[in-house]
Amino acid sequence: MTSPASTQPDPASAPATAGGQDVPFRYTAELAQQIELRWQDEWVERGTFFAANPAGSALTDGDGAPAREGARPFFVMDMFPYPSGAGLHVGHPLGYIATDVVARFRRMQGDNVLHALGYDAFGLPAEQYAVQTGQHPRTTTEANIEIMARQLKRLGVAHDPRRSFATIDPDYVRWTQWIFLQIFGSWYDEDAVRPDGGRGAARPVATLVEAYESGAREVPDGIDGVPAGAAWADLDAVQRRRVVDAQRLAYVSETPVNWCPGLGTVLANEEVTSDGRSERGNFPVFQRTLRQWNMRITAYADRLADDLSLIDWPEKVTAMQRNWIGRSEGAHVDFEVTDADEPLTVFTTRPDTLFGATYVVLAPEHPLVDAIVADSEPAWDEDVPESWRGGAESPAVAVAAYRREAAGKTAVERQADAGRKTGVFTGGYALNPVNGAQLPVFIADYVLMGYGTGAIMAVPGGDTRDFAFAAAFGLPVVHTVQPPEGHEGAWTGDGAIINSSNDEISLDGLSVAEAKTRIIDWLAERGAGSRTTTYRLRDWLFSRQRYWGEPFPIVYDEDDLPIAIPEQALPVDLPDVPDYAPRTFDPDDAESSPEAPLSRNDDWVNVTLDLGDGPKVYRRDTNTMPNWAGSCWYYLHYLDPSHATGQVVDPALEQYWMGPGHNAGDTHGAGGVDLYVGGVEHAVLHLLYARFWHKALYDLGHVSSREPFYKLFNQGYIQAYAYTDARGVYVPAAEVVEDESVESGFTWNGEEVFREYGKIGKSLKNAVSPDEMYAEYGADTLRVYEMSMGPLDLSRPWETRAVVGAQRFLQRVWRNVVSEETGEVTVVDSEPTVETLRVLHRAIAEVGEDMQAMRINTAIAKLIVLNNHLTSLPAVPRTVAEQLVLMTAPVAPHLAEELWSRLGHERSLAHEPFPVVDPQYLVEDTVTCVFQVQGKVRGRAEVPADADEATLRELALADPGVQRAMAGRDVRTVIVRAPKLVNVVPA
Repeated sequence: MTSPASTQPDPASAPATAGGQDVPFRYTAELAQQIELRWQDEWVERGTFFAANPAGSALTDGDGAPAREGARPFFVMDMFPYPSGAGLHVGHPLGYIATDVVARFRRMQGDNVLHALGYDAFGLPAEQYAVQTGQHPRTTTEANIEIMARQLKRLGVAHDPRRSFATIDPDYVRWTQWIFLQIFGSWYDEDAVRPDGGRGAARPVATLVEAYESGAREVPDGIDGVPAGAAWADLDAVQRRRVVDAQRLAYVSETPVNWCPGLGTVLANEEVTSDGRSERGNFPVFQRTLRQWNMRITAYADRLADDLSLIDWPEKVTAMQRNWIGRSEGAHVDFEVTDADEPLTVFTTRPDTLFGATYVVLAPEHPLVDAIVADSEPAWDEDVPESWRGGAESPAVAVAAYRREAAGKTAVERQADAGRKTGVFTGGYALNPVNGAQLPVFIADYVLMGYGTGAIMAVPGGDTRDFAFAAAFGLPVVHTVQPPEGHEGAWTGDGAIINSSNDEISLDGLSVAEAKTRIIDWLAERGAGSRTTTYRLRDWLFSRQRYWGEPFPIVYDEDDLPIAIPEQALPVDLPDVPDYAPRTFDPDDAESSPEAPLSRNDDWVNVTLDLGDGPKVYRRDTNTMPNWAGSCWYYLHYLDPSHATGQVVDPALEQYWMGPGHNAGDTHGAGGVDLYVGGVEHAVLHLLYARFWHKALYDLGHVSSREPFYKLFNQGYIQAYAYTDARGVYVPAAEVVEDESVESGFTWNGEEVFREYGKIGKSLKNAVSPDEMYAEYGADTLRVYEMSMGPLDLSRPWETRAVVGAQRFLQRVWRNVVSEETGEVTVVDSEPTVETLRVLHRAIAEVGEDMQAMRINTAIAKLIVLNNHLTSLPAVPRTVAEQLVLMTAPVAPHLAEELWSRLGHERSLAHEPFPVVDPQYLVEDTVTCVFQVQGKVRGRAEVPADADEATLRELALADPGVQRAMAGRDVRTVIVRAPKLVNVVPA
């Protein structure tokens, strides 16, 4: 195949002038644009970056360069982008450039590289725009994708275009719904043995039914509509379904949620501000119990925590995931409650402090509250302190008022440490099982029903929050761990146990660890407690009252039981609706009911289907899936976009690209994507959800890898200056000028403005479009600048004026190969000198090592050193120029392709081998020895690498600079660190 650029100059395509001088072939932004657009089209036409699948697949490599025999698969991936209507700003490409550099380098290393990019296209911004304008979200989203795709193509990223997609594509929606049905059709069998030898796995619900039918499992109690103690054979079909549905990995339940009437939808915790309002729209958010889909991610809590040790992730991310999972070893303790039929169970990680419990606190929503209040006196007892009563005349009134107040707060607000602790006495008491003490039972909003058991035993002597509450309500404080002498307040440190004994057991004098074991055993013997593990992780709330999301592939029958849509009927498409706005009767009322947009299409909601019992009318679910759903499995779609085998992923492709042991360094057989790059903001939710889905698919035999992402890298951010006026309102940063006449040094439209530093974004009005950079400098210059700004994992400041430095480097590379006056190649065929070979091979060694470690900024610095050396030569040897071009290709691919072509090569350099170092040129014959006098440098000399101390001493003492510094003084001593340092100390 012929090259798109001839080795001969093309004057018609070159700019006439640059900088006022007649230099028609100077590497300017105009010439860069011509080169870049031409090569980008060529890459697409040739299929240069088509990833080669293993033999037998319909997909083949492009550009006439099949994957080399024995090539190791390398799957590199960017975190799923959401296409914004504003397009990219210069902060966005940082990660995309980095993965492209890595992919290009690994391809030149001989790896078979898969690098593709799709679009996470379901999202609230498009829906909000649809609400405001009436334009269908698909129209907006597809237009945004087109903008982003154009900007990324212009950047020169080497993606396999055949594998690109959007989560809104009908085929992709089909498989997202299919995965949901796999999870819906499964339960978690704690006794199942997995392929990795571990115990506990998802299994089809048919195996659960078989276990009940055979008598291997007993019907559990506590299921609505199912009699306690009933046998499977005694249950009717509806009751059996309720038993099974209660144990599915995807299930419907009445769930406490963050309810935002103003948006008409439920919000995840991360979508709620610390002020208890929606992040989008600033609407009030309430705690409300709604019927929702949940996913039983808690069944995987131990695996999600333990398997973090199998993968190569930043420690800060694994710590965040472990904290989010929140595994705690402790005990359940039962407290008898006055006039209540059932005990109150609390979970504590510190059962050793049980003797110090002086009161109990329940979440306002705790079901035991109603029983306690119902059995309390109509009015307060005379001995109840005024501070406990909440300003009400009775426990019932006080509790009702406090519950209403708590319902208006989010979980974030309720757990905030700031502010006075609030609560109210219920009128009931709990008996401490270790000493029989009557502990008053309060409700307080800092205790959440969704965490632990929704109840705590309060030990103000050992917990600062409990101490603050006790101080506010005049409750006693008992220390059970010896505090330091003179210490006041709660003591949360270690020490010997005190004040902890009864007639049967004494913990006094024991360590905390010893006391924990002793008291748990004692409680267990008396049926008052048990050793247990709890988790902060809650089941994943999976319903959204929105239009723009994947519909659930579920219908409900006349008994309100959820039934899966047959696979052959997928995808369930979104219907047309009169409008896209979620509505409530009162946006400021926590009790208002949601009206999801899908509910407004009766013909879609009420559907006649034949699911095996003849045609019947069913009701569809009018909620949609959260935007996390599409990003939970998109890496599998990159592997197998055609799904030609009728499976979510061809097993051979998954095994090849992600299978256990294929990753370098994967000694545990976790498998997964070789390199996953994205921001730390997704450290918990997206990554945790994707790991959960992947493990469920692993259990069910759809994938062979235990983890989806083997190596994770978090890039930093590009930040920029922003400017505010006297009102604190942001003004366009591009229009601000330096002005020494005002104190701040900056004005906008003649008005003084004030500079600050932060993330680039539309809200700060400091965004710079990459399109501007392409026009002003070219894409390669932008790539080199962003990669050279600093270490990839650190944030860095954007400075448009500094971009010219990257452009000058590329211009020097160009001049070392091409004449700016004639456009002809100027390299010579003569052999390079030994000095040049040393510089070259040192660069090859260091650039390769830096690229391997993703130290791209230092790799560019080494290329600059080599290029500057070549600039100093009368003529550049062809062999050295070609290796410089190859090493430059990952960071400046368009320029490198053009120079490679002009050097006479017809095939793209994308598949050329990266230069290999010759070790003989890394051995230095001489080194620079520094001469110091009293630690200050006074001279230097090139000396043999093996020079002995005596020789170096004599050279230093004879050096003119050293002699001037000594000024005739005697020498007290000479310190020699051969061969690089001599320090002379005068007497």
